[in-house]
Amino acid sequence: MCSRQVAISCYHAGMAQLLVRHLDDDVKAKLQLRARRHGHSTEEEVREILRNAVKDEGGPRAPLGSRIAARFAGQGLTEDIPELRGESPRPADFEP
Repeated sequence: MCSRQVAISCYHAGMAQLLVRHLDDDVKAKLQLRARRHGHSTEEEVREILRNAVKDEGGPRAPLGSRIAARFAGQGLTEDIPELRGESPRPADFEP
């Protein structure tokens, strides 16, 4: 698969090569700086970023409610929030 922006080709027994063209100079510089901070080559840093970006792709996702609950678990809510079924909506009061 080749395009004007990204080309992927196969080599060395199942490994792929990715070429990114038209990368902004400041993006490249920030990637190099990030790689130095992590003690990696720029190439390894980019591989790690790409691995992390797609690690959960294709796998089963938890339902939305479960993901929201997990995100806010342990945030200090100690009692259930009462449901407001049947009540009329009212504007929020921001005054102390």
